[in-house]
Amino acid sequence: MTANDTQTRHAGLSGGPDVEVIATSSLGDRSYLATDGRTAVVVDPQRDVDRILAVAGRREVRIGLVLETHVHNDYVSGGLELARLTGADYGMAAADELPFGHLPLEDGQLLEVSRNLRIRVVATPGHTYHHLSYLLEGELGTVGAFTGGSLLFGTTGRTDLLGEQHSEPLARHQHASAHKLAELLPAGAHLWPTHGFGSFCSASQSAGDSSTIGAEKRCNPALTLSEREFVDQLLTGLDTYPAYYAHMGVHNSAGPEPLDLRRPAQASPDELARRLERGEWVVDLRSRKAYVRSHLLGTISLGLDGPLATWLGWMIDWGAPLTLLGETPEEVSEAQRELARIGIDKFAAAATGYPQQLAADPGQLRATTTATFHDLARTRSGENAGFPDADVVLDVRTNNEFHKSHISGAVHIPLYELSKRSEEISSGTVWVHCGSGYRAAAASSLLESAGRRTVLIDDSFSAADSTGLEVLRS
Repeated sequence: MTANDTQTRHAGLSGGPDVEVIATSSLGDRSYLATDGRTAVVVDPQRDVDRILAVAGRREVRIGLVLETHVHNDYVSGGLELARLTGADYGMAAADELPFGHLPLEDGQLLEVSRNLRIRVVATPGHTYHHLSYLLEGELGTVGAFTGGSLLFGTTGRTDLLGEQHSEPLARHQHASAHKLAELLPAGAHLWPTHGFGSFCSASQSAGDSSTIGAEKRCNPALTLSEREFVDQLLTGLDTYPAYYAHMGVHNSAGPEPLDLRRPAQASPDELARRLERGEWVVDLRSRKAYVRSHLLGTISLGLDGPLATWLGWMIDWGAPLTLLGETPEEVSEAQRELARIGIDKFAAAATGYPQQLAADPGQLRATTTATFHDLARTRSGENAGFPDADVVLDVRTNNEFHKSHISGAVHIPLYELSKRSEEISSGTVWVHCGSGYRAAAASSLLESAGRRTVLIDDSFSAADSTGLEVLRS
């Protein structure tokens, strides 16, 4: 794992239990371990529970209770496995009908883990109908709340994951739940949400790294707007969420299998060539900087330096054969861990090495032309910038990003729709951009695999304003 993938931070609380934050930045989520120094409570653990066990081991504490705020839709939970490994009680909402043993929890229930570590259950429907938050109580009273997908930093969890017909009633529940928490918690109480750090489970992205209920009362729309204003704002701002979310609730409701990180079968260059010829997904895990210099034709650029799991999980047909390419075995192992968090844990094959070593024939090797928005502006103005004509400018950002601002004349197809809509792109060279270059690299590689000539704009979209390009704003 890289430092960017998992960050563990310590948050000492005066006069109360101690909370450690285990962040999965690649999915935009956080898990938590709260302890009195001897016993620990874990909230919303990810599937790779070895990270949680490592924290507990370092702290020399016993995990006595594992809690889920809700049946998750953006990742496969490790809660059931963690409880099995540690002998801890596994708490979930009593209203959720689940086939495995667990501790059913009701609104108002008090869980006394120790004299200095207590959890009070609070029903906070909104993100889901049976969503729970957990108030953390110590010897001096309530010190904070684990709010899952309820009240986040400056926003709330989205309310449309159970179907569009539930969006508005759940939004009303979300508003009421936020006010319920605000009434129960003292102003200085900490908030520890699970979502909001890049996860598409958020109604919008959170601002800041920490917060209290007092701060949220001043800035969170759920606490500053009327119910009608809040519901309208929330529903208007919702964008599409990843397709793989449809499978996460199923996994978590059935009881996820333990994580299996055994290495996939190693593919030879000839086998890779056959898989590429069949049009299978072969993902190059290197950075896009390395990919553009040399890669195998037909491979898709989704580097470990970006949200690999989110975008691959969004684009791939669920269960389709998938092969991973990395320069080292460690890169492949890291990708396995990332993808296992969203339930992709069966791989057709893997291979390691440089493109020249993995090619069955030198004719498979390709390079990608890269440019900046300044280069696009010069090419559009007719200057001889040394680039092919910009016959098509393709914007692969999300709907909300495009509607907020976009380059005049750009064709908009979100990355997650590109493989099914590429025939809509007119002939000629396609200049591809996103917000930073990561999604554009994936899009460029998809189009190249389909026989299109591309130029990858590896640049921040914020740079477009200063180039003379006409940027339209809503």
